[in-house]
Amino acid sequence: AHSARTPEDILGEEDEQDRVSPQKLELLGESQELRALLLNPHLRQLLLTLDQARDKSSLMRKFMQEPLFVEFADCCLSIVEPPEKENVFPE
Repeated sequence: AHSARTPEDILGEEDEQDRVSPQKLELLGESQELRALLLNPHLRQLLLTLDQARDKSSLMRKFMQEPLFVEFADCCLSIVEPPEKENVFPE
């Protein structure tokens, strides 16, 4: 059984800039688009494999070649870091 991991267990000080606030992480759980993606058994298997892998970085590079995984990653990023609106004029 896995014990609960904290962000400090996963990220070192050099990764501080890559942290996402707990409030933004909660937004992931509220996303219907993300929930729909997670219904895909192939994506679930990829995520489980990545979670259990020893060499996560090389496996991540491999998975980033999979369109389904890229769609998942893009969805997550768009939720925690919404793109800034460009060329939008105030009404």
